[in-house]
Amino acid sequence: MTEASASLASWHPRGDAAAVADKIADVVARLGLKRIAVPGGSTPTRIFAMLAQRGLDWHGTTLVLTDDRQVPVDHPASNMGSLKASMGETGATLVGLESGAPVAPFDLVWLGMGTDGHVASLFPTMAAENVLEPTVISTLPDPLPPEAPFARLSLNIPALVACDELILVVTGQIKKDVLERALAGTIDVPVARLLRAARCPVTIYWSE
Repeated sequence: MTEASASLASWHPRGDAAAVADKIADVVARLGLKRIAVPGGSTPTRIFAMLAQRGLDWHGTTLVLTDDRQVPVDHPASNMGSLKASMGETGATLVGLESGAPVAPFDLVWLGMGTDGHVASLFPTMAAENVLEPTVISTLPDPLPPEAPFARLSLNIPALVACDELILVVTGQIKKDVLERALAGTIDVPVARLLRAARCPVTIYWSE
């Protein structure tokens, strides 16, 4: 990692779900139209449930998935299905992914990270298109995760870093160790490539 990109990353003093919810709420409360890229999985579902208790006005906010499994929206593994269940009645505009679609910049990109250093559905080893413009790409992890053996759609790195700010939400010591190595530039995994490419503030929310 270059010194310039490393200096853009900082650790939030509070890394719990409530702190992440505070950040999302701050962006939603801004005047005007907002675009937020959001991950799938259980952590976002829990944070969206917390946000539902805050009486936010979601009109004018567009939520775009960072990635999804290539399954029907009513499939249990569908990130869009989960997002609709959490946010479909809030007034937010929900946007799914279509391979090859261009991606406009975001106010905020919210990402998780796997223990292998993957972000969105960009894995250390995968079949994927190499596109330089911000877009949605088709990806196929190798090996396929047994808990979710599906081809994926994902924002590519140019799309993920086309934002005003980016947050990484990670839990557990193993992920912290991987992230610290990525920040130090000693491993070449997707999160390290993301951090090298970022030209916006990156805030890390870590909790045990």
